[in-house]
Amino acid sequence: MLIIPAIDIKEGRCVRLEQGNFEKEIIYGDNPIEVAEKWEKQGAKLVHLVDLDGAKTGKIRHLKLIAEIIRNISVPVEVGGGIRDLETIKDLFNIGVENVILSTLAYENLSLLKKICEQYQEKISVSIDAKEGFFSIKGWQETTKEKAIDFAQRMENSGVKRFIHTDIKRDGTLSGINLEEIKKFAASIEGKVIASGGVSNIEDVKRIKNLGLNNLTGVIVGKALYTGAIKLQAAIKVANE
Repeated sequence: MLIIPAIDIKEGRCVRLEQGNFEKEIIYGDNPIEVAEKWEKQGAKLVHLVDLDGAKTGKIRHLKLIAEIIRNISVPVEVGGGIRDLETIKDLFNIGVENVILSTLAYENLSLLKKICEQYQEKISVSIDAKEGFFSIKGWQETTKEKAIDFAQRMENSGVKRFIHTDIKRDGTLSGINLEEIKKFAASIEGKVIASGGVSNIEDVKRIKNLGLNNLTGVIVGKALYTGAIKLQAAIKVANE
């Protein structure tokens, strides 16, 4: 199981939001490149980047910065936030992004999603951002009437092979991962699943690992790394046991 450090970029800085609320922002660094280098040195095998400005506005804003991060580290990078057309996806792959994360595009343009999945296969992920069980879009600013699990199953039927599940209410709160929800979600689909939202300490990592779900391949950790509540090397050791 991979431990995946999250780097959320807002106005060029590394920040964390609470429950996706842009008014509840904590700045953890002015240089996301240095943050990425730190996580690589500590053993990260994959880095999770989110363009928060892109997620909010619907158009990726930090393409140059993302390219700089990729040039400065040797581990793969996955990117989400404001990716809502094929040209942006191509731009991201052209600068060396390993995996592109979609959300709003997947919900609003199923025919385009199918074409993208046919072309890029497992290099595409769909982020299932759940609020009280319902799927949210547009940088978590809008909640749909479709249940997250139903949407994921619909996406899988359309060719999606990799999912990121985030419990919005727990994200950035250090309140603990929603084990029951992630277990139910991973069991409902066959594709690979990465868990996210609320990871607070090393015990959370152990609990996720002990679920023993074959398709649960990783967990994204954000605020707990930045506050020191989790040490990356210790979490990686638990995940590899």
